[in-house]
Amino acid sequence: MNAQNAVEARNTVKAFGQGDAQVRALNDVSVEIRKGEFFTLLGPSGCGKTTLLRLIAGFEMPTSGTILLDGQDITYLPPNKRPVNTVFQSYALFPHLTVAQNIAFGLQMLDKPAAEVKSTTEKMLALVKLEAMAGRKTSQLSGGQQQRVALARALAPQPKVLLLDEPLSALDLKLRKEMQIELKRLQTETGITFVFVTHDQEEALTMSDRIGVMSAGKLQQVGTAKDIYTRPVNRFVASFIGETNFLTATTEAGGARLATGDLIEVAGTTPGQRVTVAFRPEQVRLVTAGEAGAIPATITNLVYFGTDTHCHVALNDGTEVVARLQNPSTGDAGLAIGQTLALRFAPGAAQVVED
Repeated sequence: MNAQNAVEARNTVKAFGQGDAQVRALNDVSVEIRKGEFFTLLGPSGCGKTTLLRLIAGFEMPTSGTILLDGQDITYLPPNKRPVNTVFQSYALFPHLTVAQNIAFGLQMLDKPAAEVKSTTEKMLALVKLEAMAGRKTSQLSGGQQQRVALARALAPQPKVLLLDEPLSALDLKLRKEMQIELKRLQTETGITFVFVTHDQEEALTMSDRIGVMSAGKLQQVGTAKDIYTRPVNRFVASFIGETNFLTATTEAGGARLATGDLIEVAGTTPGQRVTVAFRPEQVRLVTAGEAGAIPATITNLVYFGTDTHCHVALNDGTEVVARLQNPSTGDAGLAIGQTLALRFAPGAAQVVED
């Protein structure tokens, strides 16, 4: 194992059931999570992300494969023997205890000296900015405050790795956005490795140092948010991370030919292949109808989002493409349903992805 890795899963398989009814929640997954990074496992429900988290925590044992933590094989080590803590969707706070008592509980269970428990509890209260509420019962707190208590309690024993299983899902949108910033701050200040599980692409993009995108029990791609957004390895990743346009084309010298007869510039292709071309809505440029080299289109719908407008257009063969246009500070963009125009793409925007 690389000395820079906090966690490593090697060829991990987790199967449920027997015989024909067997389901592989994880299918030969290998991943390295570096020390001190905010790593997110992202994917839809049932993709295997929470199963992998539970294997790291010790709540599940793999069917085969190995889990390493800080270079040590912990595959079959019980949860209480692993230097990791977990924050769940349900914060599982003790309602009869105060905020400070909740945070101190884990330290007391580890038989830490009273002076250390007091000092660490005060430090954690300051870290999550709840000093003024130390004496309150957790039932008197808001959802966001309860989540901070759960985080402080999990961080107090200074685990080598903190596992977070969709901890923001119960919060409303505004509070969820605030807690995204708060979580990243906590991770940066403590330097502890965070492994975060979510199905929310925005959470993954805004907080993560790296992201592992999962689907059907397999790890599809690992990389920075920018890597995954700008260079997805396949159609699933491109469609799950952000919005994407897909067009079917046939490659030839100089690019890919659409069914409409129009040519799109695409690098690194072999002529004669049937391919899927992907590009993001914000990379589509609308130009005057008839402009040389542009792709003719007709506006079919306009959806206003405040900061931008999604312009839905149809190519000559009926294929739909979405362009995301930033709204002007005054007036409107002068677009109308039924209007004819043409499309261009930002340089290097269009790329071939695997289906």
